[in-house]
Amino acid sequence: MDSFKGKYALITGASSGIGYEFVKLFAEDGSNLIIISRNEERLLNIKREIENEHKVNVLVLAKDLSKREAPEEICNQLEDENIPVDILINNAGVGYHGNFSDTDLERQLKMIQLNVLSLVRLTGLLLPSMIKKGYGKILNVASMAGFHGIPLHSIYSATKAFVLNFSESIAYELKGTGITVTCLCPGLTKTNFFKSADMENARLLRFGLMGADKVAKIGFDALRNNKTTVIPGLRNKFIIFLERLSPRKIIIRISKMLHEK
Repeated sequence: MDSFKGKYALITGASSGIGYEFVKLFAEDGSNLIIISRNEERLLNIKREIENEHKVNVLVLAKDLSKREAPEEICNQLEDENIPVDILINNAGVGYHGNFSDTDLERQLKMIQLNVLSLVRLTGLLLPSMIKKGYGKILNVASMAGFHGIPLHSIYSATKAFVLNFSESIAYELKGTGITVTCLCPGLTKTNFFKSADMENARLLRFGLMGADKVAKIGFDALRNNKTTVIPGLRNKFIIFLERLSPRKIIIRISKMLHEK
């Protein structure tokens, strides 16, 4: 089991939810932190909190990863300040509820930029230095939604399918390099996601949500133990098992019903 003490962990979407829980876990383990989100004020509060409680360094980078240039700006600043990245947590992501034909196309494209393209750019930009030193940990946050299409959530589920397949593929490609890739696929989680995605009244929320702290801890432990794909919770694992045995058209139909309000 890896110890992350003294390592530098870069965490996107660090201002709340699963990302914030990752910040606390890495700080407790003695990692130095590079925390990223759009909310600079919140990040500065987290920096004060973490540095007061733990003897670690916290660098705040207020960046909007739905903008194409953000990953390069982040990596350029880290290079200028000679700060290495040993661990990359690609957690930032958003959703958007509604029929694709009725929704704002630009908003959907920004979601693809954030959920997919910025994740790939950060990974691609940081991998060479990890390979050179023979050590690196990458955790990409996908979703149970990545295992099947979801009407009313079509682009989101497609982005998470990309993250899942991308993560599993490069995990195999990187065997023997000293770099591991973990894909965390949470189910319903207590975060701001459902409010921002306009899904607060969706039927599926009646089934209960897992705490963000529990999801992050499962992902953290999976990363330490070099696991590739992890689905938090026995119920969620069982649901994915049943989905694999069921016709896809039935899964799509059930998914639409659950995502309706």
